Amino acid sequence: MASAKFKPVDEQLSHLKKGAAEIIPEIELRAKIERSIATGKPLRVYLGVDPTAPDIHLGHTVVLRKLKHFQDMGHTAIFLIGDFSAMIGDPTGQSETRPPLTREQVDANAKTYLAQVYKILDRDKTEVRYNSEWLGKMASYDVVRLCGHYRLARMLEREDFRSRLEKNQPISVHELLYPLLTAYDAVELQSDVEIGATEQKFNLLVHRDIQREYGQSSQVALTMPILVGLDGERKMSKSLGNYIGITEAPGEMFGKVMSISDELMWSYYELLTDFAWPVIVRLREEVRTGVLHPKKAKMELAHNIVAGFHGEDAARKAGEEFDRVFSGRQAPEHPNEWRIRLAPGDVALVTDVGEGISELHEWRTEPGGKFKLSSLLVRVAGLESKSAAERLIKQGGVEVNGQRMDDVKREIDLSKPAEFLLRAGKKKFLRIVVE
Repeated sequence: MASAKFKPVDEQLSHLKKGAAEIIPEIELRAKIERSIATGKPLRVYLGVDPTAPDIHLGHTVVLRKLKHFQDMGHTAIFLIGDFSAMIGDPTGQSETRPPLTREQVDANAKTYLAQVYKILDRDKTEVRYNSEWLGKMASYDVVRLCGHYRLARMLEREDFRSRLEKNQPISVHELLYPLLTAYDAVELQSDVEIGATEQKFNLLVHRDIQREYGQSSQVALTMPILVGLDGERKMSKSLGNYIGITEAPGEMFGKVMSISDELMWSYYELLTDFAWPVIVRLREEVRTGVLHPKKAKMELAHNIVAGFHGEDAARKAGEEFDRVFSGRQAPEHPNEWRIRLAPGDVALVTDVGEGISELHEWRTEPGGKFKLSSLLVRVAGLESKSAAERLIKQGGVEVNGQRMDDVKREIDLSKPAEFLLRAGKKKFLRIVVE
């Protein structure tokens, strides 16, 4: 007899397939859902994450949101923290062996990571596991037995390894173990579905094979696309500076979403919101035909994303602030502040004050405490280079206290107390305080 707590199979599939790159194989997912409905037993669905860094950006949330979709459908969402595997290092996409993390680094990252994950997943309904529970207890015999279930030739077919072999770059043996050890996660969890990014496809297929070798039914592998970053070209990454952190202030998050291209906006709609696909298609058509202005569609997107992490009120205020600043080029009520104090030896001690967080920097100045405006823009306004800052100055995009700055050689005197409001571009306002 079917359980009343589960939605019909087609309704579940429609919700779960939204935004997915590939479901391997989809026919098995349908069969698993049908069996789940018939028995009243939820599917066991997991996402494994190695806590190699403490912070989550919107790119990470694509797979997290898909895990939440399974959770919303009544299935068991398992968030697996790869505290053991993080110390090995996933070779996916790596051109060289990465340095291993220490246990202390992994534990610290895992703690902050988990706190952020609950902004998306339901804390009370999420099963949290650590793969050190079983991988840390494996005897050498168990590891050898595990390795005996997979052929080296198939492992070396992996694009990352094949490319490094062709270039005579080293591959450490422990990197070959990574997909096998993480496959054992699936065995221990007895999972029905695993979620991962498209770049994880090889690992997910190995996991399916190893489950079968241990006498289990193979899980379904569901892959999600990689989120493109703010530059519109490369995947979102903190190291590339093209990311939106989920703990960023509402105004900062809102402004960053508004900075993406009109075309990229639709990918964000699909991967970062719960708008149904027909609604997204309709919005896109309205923009194409001129019924809806792209800015309005993007404002709706930004509001939806910000509200998901900070609440409706914060999203509304961020939208009003953005509109006021963008349309009238007015400074926000509380712009980010940089405090600068000149120390002996022409060293500027700089404190970045924002959202209750203070970060100290040391800058080397010109003799006498002079600092070029173009260099200041790179340091505080996030411009990618001094030449980009000079171009912005020449274009009239820089103001100090409302006065346009058009001299690329302009210097700021850090030896005398001063306070001024710096505008860089249309939307970036910063208060600079020289103490």
